[in-house]
Amino acid sequence: MDLAVVKYNGEKTGRKVSLTSEVFGIEPNDHAIYLDVKSYLANQRQGTHKSKQRNEISGSSKKIKKQKGTGGARAGNIKNPQFKGGGRIFGPVPRDYSIKLNKKVKDLARKSALTYKAKDNSIAVIEDFNFEAPKTKQYLQLLKSLALDSKKTLLVLPEVAKNVVLSGRNVQNTKVITASQINTYDVLHADHLILAEGSVEKISNLLNKA
Repeated sequence: MDLAVVKYNGEKTGRKVSLTSEVFGIEPNDHAIYLDVKSYLANQRQGTHKSKQRNEISGSSKKIKKQKGTGGARAGNIKNPQFKGGGRIFGPVPRDYSIKLNKKVKDLARKSALTYKAKDNSIAVIEDFNFEAPKTKQYLQLLKSLALDSKKTLLVLPEVAKNVVLSGRNVQNTKVITASQINTYDVLHADHLILAEGSVEKISNLLNKA
C-alpha cells in the first residue's frame, strides 16, 4: 500500500511511502490482539492496594466478654473483623498484576492492529518535523490541517522530539509516542494513526526482526 506524504501544515510533498504487507497487510489475529491488550492494561495496574487485617490492627488482645452466659454470640478481642474498627476479612494486599506475553504474540498483535488501521484507511503519513518551541497552538494547527482535529489520534515519531511531545501533551484525545513505543492498545484506541515518514521504516524493522 502506498500513501502520499504531506507536510505537517497539510501541503503536499509529491512523495509517497510504501507500507509493507508484512506489517500493514497481514491476516489479522483477533486473539493475539485480545491477549496483548489484556497484558498492556494489566501491566498498568500498580497493585499497591492494601487494607489492615486482624493481626495488623492496633488494640487490646484481651477477650472482651466471657465465652458463655451473656445471651449473645461469642466474641474474641476488639480487633475482631465483626466490630467497628476491626480488621478486614480477606482484604486486598499488594500484588503484581503483570501478565507475561511472548514477543512473537506481541508482534503479531501489533501487526494485526496496524493492518486494521490500513484497511480502514485510518493512517496518514507526514513529513518528519519538529517545532522550534513547545506550542499547543501549532499542534492543534497540525491536526486541523489533516482534518483530524475532531478525532482521537496517535502520532508516531521516529525519535523523541521534545517540543512536539510538549506541544501535544495537553491536547485532548491525542497521544505522541515514538516508533519503539508503539503498542496494540494505543493503535486501536486511536481513531486515526499519524505516522511521521521516518517512523514507517522503523516500525517495519522493529516488527520484522527475526
